Amino acid sequence: MARMYSRKRGKSGSKKPQKKEAPWIKYKPKEIEDIVIKLAKKGYSSAKIGLILRDQYGIPFVRGVTNEKVSKIMHQHNIYPEFPEDIFNLIKKAVNLRAHLDKNKKDYTSKRGLELTESKIRRLAKYYKRKDVIGKEWKWDIERAKLLVK
Repeated sequence: MARMYSRKRGKSGSKKPQKKEAPWIKYKPKEIEDIVIKLAKKGYSSAKIGLILRDQYGIPFVRGVTNEKVSKIMHQHNIYPEFPEDIFNLIKKAVNLRAHLDKNKKDYTSKRGLELTESKIRRLAKYYKRKDVIGKEWKWDIERAKLLVK
């Protein structure tokens, strides 16, 4: 969502390799799956697991080797968290912004950022309710969000 509220083009970052094979990988798909399960049981998110696999194990992308995403592997072994990661990260951001605004009442820039973040949460929640990922009765509430994050 780089251009939704500003005319900027988003963040630059590392790019995936163009080739679908990485000849330096010495792990078999089952070994990679075991590493993913081990890291997921430690409490890492799928994005963090991907970074660890890239940086420490030299595996640029799990999908190219195992033909499945990290989150799919976590789903198969019932380790994936009950809340999707993208909405959970937005909720965490909103809780932190709300705590910041409690201390700094005149920070209008952060107030605007909180409004935008909360609207993203509502939109994503609407999508996840439609797809039956979260319950139909789930509603955005900052008090419940604080409990969820902590």
